[in-house]
Amino acid sequence: MGFVIKRVYEPAEASDGYRVLVDRLWPRGVSKEHAELDLWDKEVAPSPDLRTEWHHHLERFDEFAARYRAELEENDAAKSLVGFGGEHDRVTLLYGARDREVNHAVVLLEWLGEHGASVEP
Repeated sequence: MGFVIKRVYEPAEASDGYRVLVDRLWPRGVSKEHAELDLWDKEVAPSPDLRTEWHHHLERFDEFAARYRAELEENDAAKSLVGFGGEHDRVTLLYGARDREVNHAVVLLEWLGEHGASVEP
């Protein structure tokens, strides 16, 4: 098992394990009850400046990903998140973005895998 990503708008399932919202802003239209979170870890999300800049320039995802990875390297919350994989059979990282391929959770999942965490595609 290990880390997986999932849109927060999808229904919670028992197989999700420990559910962590990794967005800085609360997703629109999602109640706290529907989200069924174990943790809202705002600190692992991209910085407000980076998120705002990227939001307006979606074609620059590669640049965003590189800058976000640099932020993660300096982020104590991200380093702590690596350890969650040892504490829980499965950790589901929840995000609100519409695009399942181009979003910060994809970058975060890859970064976790590069730092010793078990990740699932």
